[in-house]
Amino acid sequence: QERLVESGGGFVQPGGSLRLSCARSGSVFSVKRMGWYRQAQGKERALVATITPRGDTISADSVKGRVTISIDNAKTTVTLQLNHLKPEDSAVYYCFQEIMYYKFSARYVELWGQGTPVAVPS
Repeated sequence: QERLVESGGGFVQPGGSLRLSCARSGSVFSVKRMGWYRQAQGKERALVATITPRGDTISADSVKGRVTISIDNAKTTVTLQLNHLKPEDSAVYYCFQEIMYYKFSARYVELWGQGTPVAVPS
């Protein structure tokens, strides 16, 4: 069973930068997209950014201009760089990867990381 392992996060000063990585163990047949969501305390999980293997990206308005998302050539790791951090960026960040296990799998499935907390003090 493939799983995702997140790294990065922690305590970051306002105006600082954050770099999160999410690596998948094991190989799959296809990757549709990868990305990050975040959930602030008392709020619903919300999109941060996504990327396809082709490099097409989507990002939330709240992070536009501050975010860079990338995927490695092996299509196993997705990295999120977020600059000029604000207190409202504080949240638990979850990565996901939408993958197809085998060539004849019926559908893509989503794998999720365990979440990594980010705290930006006010």
